[in-house]
Amino acid sequence: MIRILVGGVLAAISMVTQAGYAIVMQDEVPLRATPGASARPLAVLSQGETVEVRGERLDYLRVWDYARERGGYVRASQVRPLDLVPEEASELLAILRFLRGVPGSEALGIGFAAAYIEAAAPEVLNGPDGVEALDAMGAMAERLARAASGASSLKAAMLSSHLDVAARYGVRFVTVERNGRVRLCYDGAAYRKVLVMRATEEQRARAMLALSDPACLKPDITLAQLLDTDGASVPAYVRNRLLMRRASLWASVAYQQARKGEGAAEAAERAAAALERVDRNELAESDRNAYSDAELRVKASRVALMKAVGAQRLRVAMIEGEKGQTCVELRNAMDATLAKRCTYGHVWAASAVANRESTALALAVQPTDSWRELWVFRKTKKGWAVRVVPPAAVQPGVGTTDFAGWEAGRIRVTREAMVGGRLVRSTSLLRT
Repeated sequence: MIRILVGGVLAAISMVTQAGYAIVMQDEVPLRATPGASARPLAVLSQGETVEVRGERLDYLRVWDYARERGGYVRASQVRPLDLVPEEASELLAILRFLRGVPGSEALGIGFAAAYIEAAAPEVLNGPDGVEALDAMGAMAERLARAASGASSLKAAMLSSHLDVAARYGVRFVTVERNGRVRLCYDGAAYRKVLVMRATEEQRARAMLALSDPACLKPDITLAQLLDTDGASVPAYVRNRLLMRRASLWASVAYQQARKGEGAAEAAERAAAALERVDRNELAESDRNAYSDAELRVKASRVALMKAVGAQRLRVAMIEGEKGQTCVELRNAMDATLAKRCTYGHVWAASAVANRESTALALAVQPTDSWRELWVFRKTKKGWAVRVVPPAAVQPGVGTTDFAGWEAGRIRVTREAMVGGRLVRSTSLLRT
């Protein structure tokens, strides 16, 4: 049985016998008790599964399935024999190159990647071909996880079997929850191996982009520093992707540092600098929304560069609330508390700005690293109230609400958010 452990060594395989092997080439292949289409199926095999070949009868192969610990017959035309010898490695790599670009064949491709790693000589595995195989395995595992996350109920069962096949080869997937959404993610073991091998700049770029996906991993300063590379030898559109990801990560780092009470200005400046280097003329069409996403994330962190407004008759004070909460108190010149509201997000105290009449105050509050709201404290006939103005009427995702000025009895706000994968902008006047 082929076993692969990408995270530790290139291949760790224990061959039970010297018998041949075969890889299942398509989904829903019946494993039958006897050779013949009329025989009762014992199990249904999925693409990418490897079985041991123990004989042949008619147009069927007698095989043993280690995953289910049972034997049976499969039609010879539905599987591909494997010799798993060095002489076969180049042919397996050619098949792997083809399958890498065929959506829906991820489990089969991962199976061929494992077969190639088993067959190739150690010196080949540590060379360019070995890096290419790991790069392909990572790309297909990432694509499989993405497909499973957005699968319809009709495809869920099939993709579940593909995930099981990939897991048998040591490919691990993790479930990540972000802002109330659950997503399946590849753990990136193959990509991490690529980064410590003699990979090309383009291969390293793909690995870094995969390992730093904000939707799958909690961005940190280590990942942000990993992306601090010029990428001079990669195509312009790939360099743009690196810069956009770098900007997003540094913006997230700025938020996390601010939450810890550390200085966030440097990280916010790095985020803005990375975004400014993006060549918008070289953006791939598929990256337009990614640029808007990165732009909003950088805008969310840019508030870290704000300086507090001078003396005002209204001001805010932060006090500790329940565990993990920060409470904001609005106070007047006499230090009397006029209103209070608590949050689990980060309060940007320097953003507080009151109107001329001291009947309203705007304050930036950031619940997540990519979602910044505006709190508007306002004086009413019944006392002081607080209105929260979100970037959009959707679950927190990527967006900002910015203060754009005071007018008589009103506040002008600019809202930008990614809604349904598209950038939505609006400017409005709200009564105070």
